[in-house]
Amino acid sequence: MPPSSLIEQQIKMMVLYLVEKGIADDQNFPFQRSKTNNKIEITFIGAEHVSIAMKNKPYTEIYEHLIRERAYNIKTIDGAMLQMMYLFDGSTVETHRLAFFPSPYLDEFQNHPDIYLEDEIYADIVAKNIVAFPIRFDYDAREGVFEELEHPKSHLCLGQYEKCRIPVSAPVTPYQFIQFILLNFYHTAYEKYADQLPIFTQVFEDTIMESETSVIHIKVPEGKVS
Repeated sequence: MPPSSLIEQQIKMMVLYLVEKGIADDQNFPFQRSKTNNKIEITFIGAEHVSIAMKNKPYTEIYEHLIRERAYNIKTIDGAMLQMMYLFDGSTVETHRLAFFPSPYLDEFQNHPDIYLEDEIYADIVAKNIVAFPIRFDYDAREGVFEELEHPKSHLCLGQYEKCRIPVSAPVTPYQFIQFILLNFYHTAYEKYADQLPIFTQVFEDTIMESETSVIHIKVPEGKVS
């Protein structure tokens, strides 16, 4: 299992990569802090505001609050936010939150596509039929939270649907998360810069239950379990 120090390093390297490639417009680097009972948190300045995303509020209101408080590791030049947070219990990952909040205000890009089409970073967001919605990879192995099939330890949440928890085979590393976001939502930029993406082969062990593999689920790529 990757230790907390490696996960922090991965986040730093992913942030630097997005900054260097001109995909990031603003950033907050991660830091570790010790908590009680041998717990280690990997977080960022402004992370105390992320809980607003769980409240029953319009997406635009949630987005504007997060932007105002700079509650992200990365804000992309089209206004999307990326958040990466982990909690370790000693050497074992206990929870993580990896979130993508796209901007609900893409009108400028979509109404004037000719201005942006030459820039590979914007090429995937200028279509008028795009609907922005948040995506979150959650992991929670705490007793009393995990419930087989109903609340998988590792799962993918789409939109703000309370019961949308698509099982994921294992916790997700920062490298896997950033690669997923770039590949699927900034594909043109990914094709240009993929060979320069820092690669980390360390992965977390599988946590998915047999019953969860009997429904549609997501398989995290295998690598070096450390």
